[in-house]
Amino acid sequence: MEAKLQRQQAMTDSRRALVLDAARAVFDEFGIEGASIREIAKRAGYTPGAIYSYFENKEAIYGALLAESLERLNAVVAAAGRPEEAVAQRLRSKAQGWFGFFARNPRDLDLGFYLVHGLQPRGLTSELNSKLNSRLQHALAPCEAALRELGLDADAALRENTALFAHGVGLLLLQHTGRIRLFNQQAPALFDHYIDALLQRLE
Repeated sequence: MEAKLQRQQAMTDSRRALVLDAARAVFDEFGIEGASIREIAKRAGYTPGAIYSYFENKEAIYGALLAESLERLNAVVAAAGRPEEAVAQRLRSKAQGWFGFFARNPRDLDLGFYLVHGLQPRGLTSELNSKLNSRLQHALAPCEAALRELGLDADAALRENTALFAHGVGLLLLQHTGRIRLFNQQAPALFDHYIDALLQRLE
């Protein structure tokens, strides 16, 4: 009986993953507002009714995609750097961890900013909204902790970490849209320069 349940769960997980892969492609092509359950079902090879057995609506699919993205982000940040690093280097490693993740995965940046910047996540429950935002904050927390270790109080560390995130995201958006070429600059180099200046101020 247990083996049968495991096979059924594996099949369910496989089908759910297929739906998410199809949804990712549809969101990339049409945006979240322009996507439809019908188109997602078509890409996945299912009927729309079959999709509803896994997800309540397209917002729930979006939430599942973003949750998966944020878990990958947290894994990258957790692995960034070395345990024996000095605190200043740890700040740099962790910041470069989340920056590099979004630089390599611009679609994850698109997913994340539909939720956390400017747009209200229609259809997402407040509980899911809070959970997703918490996972993003968790990925940024190591930088804030390093800032505290460098001597900042809680308010100042939060302020500097917010500024660091905002600066990095601005550079990522310039890179993502190609606008960085207007300035003949490279986003990673500019991000490193910002961290250098931040550490110099803290010294």
